[in-house]
Order: sequence, then C-alpha cells, then structure tokens
Amino acid sequence: MKSVKSGKDRVVLDTSLFVNPDVRYDFGDSPTEAIKGFLVIAEQIPSLEFYMPSSIFRELLNFVDQRKIPGRLLAILHQKSPSKHELSCPAFLLYELIEDIRDRINKGLRIAEKAVRNAGKLDEREIIQGMRKNYRVALREGIIDSKEDVDLIFLAKELDALLVTVDHGAITWAEKLGIRWLLPNRFKDYLLSFID
Repeated sequence: MKSVKSGKDRVVLDTSLFVNPDVRYDFGDSPTEAIKGFLVIAEQIPSLEFYMPSSIFRELLNFVDQRKIPGRLLAILHQKSPSKHELSCPAFLLYELIEDIRDRINKGLRIAEKAVRNAGKLDEREIIQGMRKNYRVALREGIIDSKEDVDLIFLAKELDALLVTVDHGAITWAEKLGIRWLLPNRFKDYLLSFID
C-alpha cells in the first residue's frame, strides 16, 4: 500500500472517540461537547494532523448538534477517504478474512442449535434475547464488519498514521497491517504530551 509522507505526524480518528460513552468523557459529556473539548487541545498541537474518513465523519454528524459545532472543526479535522483505487491489499488478508468468516458462521450455527435445544426449557423471549446477544458476540466482535471500518484502516495505512479507535475488529486488522493504534482512553494523555 502506498503511504503519503509529511513532516507532521498524522492521526486517524474513529467516531468512538466522540460518541462511545465509555471513552468520550475525557473530552466532554456529550458527543458535541467531546468534539469541542478535542478542538481546544488539538488547536495547540501544530505538529499533528488529524484525519477522519468521510464516511466516518458523516456518521459522526448523526450524533452531534451540528449548530453547536465550531466551524474550525473542518480546519482541524480533515475529511479524507482512502485512495481506494491506488491502494493494494495483500492476499493473506483475504484468506484470513474468509477463514474468520467461516469460523464465525460455524459459531453462529452452534448458537442457533443451542437455542433450539432450549426451546421447551426457557421462555421464548429469553431464548431470543440470549441467542441475539451470543450471535452478535460471535459474528461481530473483533471483525471488520462495515465499509467504515475498512475506510479507517486503509486511510491510516495510506497516511502512515496513528489510528485511534475502540473497535476491536479495526485494531485486529490494523495489527495485521502494521498500523500503529491507540485506544481512545489514552488519547488525551497522548495529545497533552505534545503541549509544552
């Protein structure tokens, strides 16, 4: 994959930094306040450039009060899609993805079988709730399961950037591609280390 060189270090941000209630509180109590809090710090760090894939940025706008977001956000947080036609993907990733999907499908089948076996023993609602929870864990946790996840990973690779996300699937695939990553709960400390 082609990477872009720059004199500044680059950081690619996921929506989880601003919307996940477990991590956004370092910057603010709501997604809107978290963006404002991030901007106050980010403006003081000229040595870093901040990016977010366009698809992720559109997703973020669904969680905030756009009227309260300062216009300078667009100057600080660059929207950029990865160069999808210029990037290449190593074949081993496709093989691993297919193997992972097959394993997850098999786990899903075992969960469905267990739910059927419990059909006469538990309340129907309990069975469905348990099956949905277990199925979601088996099939969605730790996998890239959206185009937005792929955009995050490929943009971080293209820019040779630090990826900031709580998404375990994105982290797993970032590691496979040699992309640096950081959990959002450490991000504020990371930013403050740049301020004298």
